[in-house]
Amino acid sequence: MKAVIQRVSEARVSVDGKSVGEIGKGTVVLLAVEQRDGEKDAEWLARKIVELRMFSDHDDKMNLSLEDVGGSILAISQFTLAGSCTKGRRPSFADAAPPEEGKRLYEYFVAKVAESGIPVATGIFQADMKVALVNDGPVTFILESPKSREM
Repeated sequence: MKAVIQRVSEARVSVDGKSVGEIGKGTVVLLAVEQRDGEKDAEWLARKIVELRMFSDHDDKMNLSLEDVGGSILAISQFTLAGSCTKGRRPSFADAAPPEEGKRLYEYFVAKVAESGIPVATGIFQADMKVALVNDGPVTFILESPKSREM
């Protein structure tokens, strides 16, 4: 699994002009499921994002997690993160999981985040979504579940 995570002061996602999910302080997670991903990848990524100390403490050091700041997650499925642009000029999505498996693991990731006690809002899987956010910092990280080692 691949994720781009952004620390935000607020974010929302809309479909057909209607807001379907929004958060205040927290993290926007753009999530891609790849072909060889499984539940362990989703569990690892959910735990990593929930526990990642990416919020500033009183000394302006990144020492606080989502739980520490009372933050939320806005999780958006984004299969294009699984795309490869190394050959030619048209992206290849050969590594992206089939839609049914992508949806299952995306929903599993969301459930794991919710189990941790972090409020989570979502977009709509496979919908044409508009995401608006205020990136705080800006702070942005790219995470990838470790496929070649034990999690």
